[in-house]
Amino acid sequence: MPTIIESDLNQFNGTESYYRHWTRKLVYTDGIHYLESNGAGWLVDAIASHQLNPKLNKGDLADFQLWELTVEATAKGRKATLTCRADSDVKPVVTQEIEYTDFPLPSIKLYVEAGAVGDTACKVLMLPSER
Repeated sequence: MPTIIESDLNQFNGTESYYRHWTRKLVYTDGIHYLESNGAGWLVDAIASHQLNPKLNKGDLADFQLWELTVEATAKGRKATLTCRADSDVKPVVTQEIEYTDFPLPSIKLYVEAGAVGDTACKVLMLPSER
């Protein structure tokens, strides 16, 4: 897996381009494109796949989603937990256990927000620094 370095992620402020995910459920920013291009496409795919969950399309979660991947070392390797919540102080609506990961960071937070690209309404996946 190519290296993902937190200091590289911090360089992304705003975005110059938007990329449409193949599921057509999300568009994403330059920072997310960096993650995808460096071996974390599976993370983008996981978040996009959860957009079909009706719970994520109503209430506060229709406008804003806080996604967090937390990686933990075990005797068998590294595993992770992916969660989605409306804000950091509320219970997750989505929790996905990932049995094995080679994601290099101990954790990462990502946002999905209701937005628009041009005249088209969409959900936008971004790094917090791109908000």
